[in-house]
Amino acid sequence: MLAGHVDWAGAPGVFADLRDVAPGDEISVLRADGTTAVFAVREVGHYDKDAFPTADVYGDLDHAGLRLITCGGVFDQQADSYRDNTIVFADLVAPA
Repeated sequence: MLAGHVDWAGAPGVFADLRDVAPGDEISVLRADGTTAVFAVREVGHYDKDAFPTADVYGDLDHAGLRLITCGGVFDQQADSYRDNTIVFADLVAPA
């Protein structure tokens, strides 16, 4: 599970383009040992922060998976926060 900002202080964050990810896209993760793990996006969900799918994000898997989380939806000026979360669910397809 990796979480990152969609933006910060008016500048794009590490997950600024996460909203453009679609099922079937591949995500490559460079490991500390120099190998690359490749994950295929299975689902992209948009969830109200009050309906965050905790079990789906943090629950046990029977396979290697990746979850990417950032803020999304409408920015609430009063709360100084986005109202939703964008969550990418991906499954390992090619360990190196």
